[in-house]
Amino acid sequence: MSDKTSVPSHSTVTLDQVNGDLIVGEHAVVKGTGSPPTVAVSGTVYCDGYDTFECSLHAENLETEENVTIHGDLEVQNDIKAEDGRLEVHGNLTAKQVDVDEALYVTKDLTAEEVDVGGRLEIGGNMKAAGVDVGGTFEAKGEVAVQSIDVGGSLKIEAKATIDKLDVGGTARVNGGKINEIDVGGSFESSAPLEFKEIDVGGVVRLADKNKGGNIDVGGSFQVDGDLTFEDIDVGGRVEIRGPAEGKSMDVGGKVEVSNSLKLLGTLDVGGKVEVGQEVSAENIDVGGVLHACKVRVQKRVEVGGSINTVEGVTASFVEIGRRGEVKGPIRADEVIIGKDAQAEDIYGKKIILRNGAQAQNVYGENVTIEPHCHISGEVQYTNELRIAEASLSKPPQKVSKLPFLDI
Repeated sequence: MSDKTSVPSHSTVTLDQVNGDLIVGEHAVVKGTGSPPTVAVSGTVYCDGYDTFECSLHAENLETEENVTIHGDLEVQNDIKAEDGRLEVHGNLTAKQVDVDEALYVTKDLTAEEVDVGGRLEIGGNMKAAGVDVGGTFEAKGEVAVQSIDVGGSLKIEAKATIDKLDVGGTARVNGGKINEIDVGGSFESSAPLEFKEIDVGGVVRLADKNKGGNIDVGGSFQVDGDLTFEDIDVGGRVEIRGPAEGKSMDVGGKVEVSNSLKLLGTLDVGGKVEVGQEVSAENIDVGGVLHACKVRVQKRVEVGGSINTVEGVTASFVEIGRRGEVKGPIRADEVIIGKDAQAEDIYGKKIILRNGAQAQNVYGENVTIEPHCHISGEVQYTNELRIAEASLSKPPQKVSKLPFLDI
């Protein structure tokens, strides 16, 4: 049978080395010896609750009911279990397993394999662990390096985070770092450069500075105050990027606003409006409302339901503007379709179709079809075939051997 040393309730004792277990009664105060003052226990420390250690504590295990406060470092070889209370460590905490029902406060660094806190976890320094499970709130002022974090409420990390998998039910705020999988029910925010593989957030995402990642799935809005490199973006509401953006594809239900350039290898599919400060390039573009950019370069198809507004024009294989749409800037494409009652400026193409009532300034094509009630305010030039109904032309159409500025 192992030796046991007891500290009576409501007493103050000074200890040094304890062989075996240490049993501490309620509302007791334990002091240590040495510099810094320390108590070393070869066995398990059992606390009845509301106990204070005015020293550092080293032990094999720590078990407590109700609250325990340690004014120093806590070093436990194996497990810490605190039932129905909180544990406060005014120093560093080291253990294998940490299980606290109510709250855990550590003013300096926390190092453990597994940390399970029912309510609140607050770290004043750095944290290293394999797994962290918090029912309520998790806050850390220092760097956090954890394989897996699961928080039911909110998370706040004020320094760099290195996390493989982050799962938060409410809101999460980090200061950059590397997080492979981000799953947040409410909102997620990073105030410094972030590297990630996957972001899945139900509400709002805000990123800052230079960011590099994989897939982004956001139910509400997605904002980047800086640069972004990504794989695929799927956002239900709005995307706003105040810098250059480069990725594979983007699917947005509402509006996309990029202050710099937007480069995609795949498709840009937006239900509402797209505003790009410089060039937008993609394999395909499908916009339900308005496409506004300095320049548009697309490998295959551009389909816009409302209007296209550019400075340097649109270049693609196929361009179609919807009914009553409006195009500002030149269009250069193999095939161009201007919808019924739509308006365009200069059109260059191999096959050009102006639907009933459409208007254009100049039309230059190999094969041109102009349906009834169309109006051309400038000139019509074609190299192969012109099909025209009852349309209004300012000048007679010309068949030419070569079209001007047809660079598709």
